[in-house]
Amino acid sequence: MQGGITLLTGDASYIKKMNRSLILSKIIEHNLISRAHLAKITGLNKATVSVQVSDLLSEELIIETQQEHKNLGRRPIMLSINPQGGFVLGIDLDKRSIAFTLSTINGTPVQTNSIELHSSDYDVILKLLVKQIEDYKQQCVHTRYGLAGVVIGIHGIVNNDEMIYFVPQHRWQNINLKEDLMNEIGINVIIENNANLCSFAERVFQYHQCENLLSISLYSGIGLGIMVNGESLKGYHGYAGEIGHMIIVPDGKPCSCGNLGCWEQYASELSFYKQLAENNNKPDLRCEEIKSLLLEKEQNTCHQLDQYIKYLAIGLNNIINLYNPEILVVNSELLRMIPNAVDKIKVYLTSNISHYYELIISELGNKACVMGACALAIKNFLDISELCLTINEENK
Repeated sequence: MQGGITLLTGDASYIKKMNRSLILSKIIEHNLISRAHLAKITGLNKATVSVQVSDLLSEELIIETQQEHKNLGRRPIMLSINPQGGFVLGIDLDKRSIAFTLSTINGTPVQTNSIELHSSDYDVILKLLVKQIEDYKQQCVHTRYGLAGVVIGIHGIVNNDEMIYFVPQHRWQNINLKEDLMNEIGINVIIENNANLCSFAERVFQYHQCENLLSISLYSGIGLGIMVNGESLKGYHGYAGEIGHMIIVPDGKPCSCGNLGCWEQYASELSFYKQLAENNNKPDLRCEEIKSLLLEKEQNTCHQLDQYIKYLAIGLNNIINLYNPEILVVNSELLRMIPNAVDKIKVYLTSNISHYYELIISELGNKACVMGACALAIKNFLDISELCLTINEENK
């Protein structure tokens, strides 16, 4: 203590780390930016910016380019994230398939592929993941940081320690996929709930300024990703957002969770497709056939769709009352097929006390999870607090 003031050790290193995080965030957000502009928008003095930029250049995290311009005088030197500095891998582990997206550390996807699953056996899927990740790792060895991180989206319950508590579709319980993979591949792996990754993707790629955003995924089940004050809300153990198991029909259809009448039994895409297949006596309806039935406005299909939207709206109404979101994003390939889907849903959202700013069908679609996974891997690797990326043509 000096003069009545307690000196905190590590203050200088902490401030340096925060400045570095801020500078990296702004470089990646603006894509190309000069040192002078960096100093202006961050409020840091030019000397601080210069020192930080020098360190980042030596680490090959950023690069310099001279911007072309027609005016007389010196061409400005621009800074950007080094697209060849390293790569990250986003993985969406679903019921019937695993999707992979390899991205540069500036958020540009360079390779995407999907593998069908014919088994739920954990050891089989673990071996498959190890092989695929090792293949991607080999593709990245020519860069400074190689494969810098892997994030896997799980369609089930993941706790705060990244343990997989339960995956209904595969019947997995208490699985430590993170540890099993890291023991095999020697790369940092993050395990996250797929709905959380979807909401993160919406914030990072679409709604940069939105502080209170909800993203609802309606695929094989229903998951809710919650962003409050720009951060993911995960609950005490990390189990928040399992909104598909909210009961909307007492003593209704049995659910794999053990309850009856869960929302996902009535409003997930899988539930809709199962019912549609039964109604048409076709066990495997293809996407083209579903689109045709919707476009033809076949009577039974239209009736089923009306019921589906009604059940969907019941759950959305409950969520709106619980969270009062600024933006509510519904991620559904089915709803993307339906003209004026938002208007059809809003017909049932008539409560005077249900308040939200905007209801949107996600533009990211079924790529949201892997995009969120890549974004989280980038954020973690660069060790930055804020991440804003733009959608590239490869993402669409």
